Amino acid sequence: MKEGKLFDFINIFILTLVGLVTLFPLYYVFVVSFTDPAEYITKQGFVLFPEKWSLLSYKYILSTASYIRATGVSTFLATVGTLLSLMVTATLAYGLSRKRLKIRKPLMLMVLFTMLFSPGIIPHYILVRDLHLINNIWSLILPVLSSGWYVFLMKSFFDSIPPALEEAAMVDGYNDIGIFFRIILPLSLPAMAAFGLFYAVGYWNTYFNAVLYINDSTKWPLQILLQNILIESSTSSQGAGAAELMNEQQLPAQTLKMAAVVVATTPILLIYPLLQKHFAKGVMLGSVKE
Repeated sequence: MKEGKLFDFINIFILTLVGLVTLFPLYYVFVVSFTDPAEYITKQGFVLFPEKWSLLSYKYILSTASYIRATGVSTFLATVGTLLSLMVTATLAYGLSRKRLKIRKPLMLMVLFTMLFSPGIIPHYILVRDLHLINNIWSLILPVLSSGWYVFLMKSFFDSIPPALEEAAMVDGYNDIGIFFRIILPLSLPAMAAFGLFYAVGYWNTYFNAVLYINDSTKWPLQILLQNILIESSTSSQGAGAAELMNEQQLPAQTLKMAAVVVATTPILLIYPLLQKHFAKGVMLGSVKE
């Protein structure tokens, strides 16, 4: 009995320690972002709990044209890109899940091929260039519109839907499109919420493709602007976009960076609780009764 309590105590202690170590960087970013600039300079950049809280960094960032513009680009990517990706993934997965589709096997092999073999960066860039999408926001959406892995996962989900539902809908006069939008999609809300969250996080965190395809600073997504803030705050030279966040006011670059990180991550953190309830729901709950 005592050995069991000792094990529980050690287990709780280790997990608590790991949790504190994991949460400390988030806490430090949050605290520094709200620290008064004068106090931050006085304490030489190390603040565990500020004596004076300040919103100056947030007020400056949120009123800066470059940051607002980059946030708008990222918001467009996360909303429009997620909706288009869900539509393409769901329709393709639904088609592959129906055995009556004549070209089902060749399509599945094509999707599987994209998972096993990647053409690489150069062919991707040439494709985007030949489509005249360089410096176009759509270059951050169309090349990554769907994922073979997500298609197969959603196909497995559609495979679990009883064919009796579709047969009953056909008897009522629905065609395949009507069945998909009126029967399949309403039953797929938990899966759509999960995959939508994955797509939204991916689009919101777009960085590498933006580095490759976007040269115009006015079309930078938020992550590119943040990276430039991190780089240019430690150098003497200031570039377009990021310089606007640091030169016009006498604010420490570190507090601006931390505030920018908080503002960039907050939307995704708020989306998780809103969609969490859909993850645990029974997919077929109440759809078929025997």
